[in-house]
Amino acid sequence: MEANLDLISTLPQEVLLHIVSFLPLKEAVRSSILSTSWKSLWTRNHVHLDIGSDGIAANHEGVTQVIGEILRSYSCPEMQKLCLEFSKTGNEPDKLTLLAAKGVDKELHLDFAEEQQATRTFHLKLEHPSNQLPEIPSFASLKILHLRAVSHLAENMLPAVFSKFVSLEYLKLENCIGLQCLDIKAGGSLKSFSVLDCPDMADLTLSAPNLRSFSYRGALPWIQLKNVDNLAYVMLDMADGLGQNEFDCEVLLSLLASLKDVEILSLSGWLLEWLCSAGVIFRQLEFRFSKLKELSWIESSIDKPRRDSMADFLDICPSLERLFINIDRGRKSFACPHFHQFWHEPYFGMDYTTLKSSSSQAKHLKFVKLAGCSNQEDELHLLDILLKKSVVLQSMIVASAANHSWQVVKIPLSQLRLTTRRRTKQIATRLSPNKDCYFGFIEEENRSLSPFHELRRMT
Repeated sequence: MEANLDLISTLPQEVLLHIVSFLPLKEAVRSSILSTSWKSLWTRNHVHLDIGSDGIAANHEGVTQVIGEILRSYSCPEMQKLCLEFSKTGNEPDKLTLLAAKGVDKELHLDFAEEQQATRTFHLKLEHPSNQLPEIPSFASLKILHLRAVSHLAENMLPAVFSKFVSLEYLKLENCIGLQCLDIKAGGSLKSFSVLDCPDMADLTLSAPNLRSFSYRGALPWIQLKNVDNLAYVMLDMADGLGQNEFDCEVLLSLLASLKDVEILSLSGWLLEWLCSAGVIFRQLEFRFSKLKELSWIESSIDKPRRDSMADFLDICPSLERLFINIDRGRKSFACPHFHQFWHEPYFGMDYTTLKSSSSQAKHLKFVKLAGCSNQEDELHLLDILLKKSVVLQSMIVASAANHSWQVVKIPLSQLRLTTRRRTKQIATRLSPNKDCYFGFIEEENRSLSPFHELRRMT
């Protein structure tokens, strides 16, 4: 292996550049550790721009010209280090440093992580002016933009650069400390938008007429989605809890209503739990997730309020076909507050039998997977509810934290012996919470026939 690397490293630089041109940008960057020859592929002279006392807002032309030069060709990956310096009267000059990495798939990564100065909160408004052609032609071909660790020093410069990317299809913002308000008004080309781990985010407004995918991970902000009628996939992973805003049922329900036409939805379970604890009854809402085919429910554990809130939410997902329940015990858990006023009358006082009988059937649900299962009583209650609600279920799988999987089937008390006798592999069983049936657990690697099909033949 080392001999092959030594041999490749002796090739001319233009040949090495041609080799890395076939790699995704991340892999191309990693190739720099192979040898000194590979590292030199990424060595570029630092670009120093003296912005002057007027600041970046008045002198962003130099930045756009440099980035335009970087984007002049996508024949091979390239990286530049931009050092921007502008003076302030009576103070030390501010310095803004960013790494600009270009990939062959028409992508650009702008990383501000080398900025060492303490950041403060800031707002960011990124907009594509309608019917405006870019002054620098190389900007028009960019498809993917990844912004990482943006600081307040780029608050004025970044919008000027962003406005040039009129053909942008994929946009991601990540680890932007201090970013408090984000306002995106994108053109018709933007298809995918992600905001990940921006801890100070309090307000997010998004307008993108042809957007298909929207992902958010972090603390709960106020999210306003405008002109996003083509959304198909949405992830709302509020892994960091409530954030800076108070919990507002109307605001959150308005957000959910704006997502009623999505086909794939992933969201944090505590959002549903808190809504129900505040008195929201999903079955009484005016909207339904009529097009939703796949739902992922993310939580740190399952208890009765979380279980019941999800069961109620399923009643407004009439077309659901696939349900993924992801239990990650390493995630933060957020205690539900006490609500003094209720949006509706809370229903968590229902007993288990009443809850099951009041739930509507999931007429199209074919596949259920519970990942992170610990075989606790509340998890068995959830399995019981889902098996009762499902009409055409073809597969229910539970997986432990160690990723060991079992197929689950509901076995009537009278059929237990016949079921175990007719199978070549023994079925591990457990009495249901209501003691009216058994749950059969069949190891995935030992399953030759769907237990749902076999059980239907026997009964």
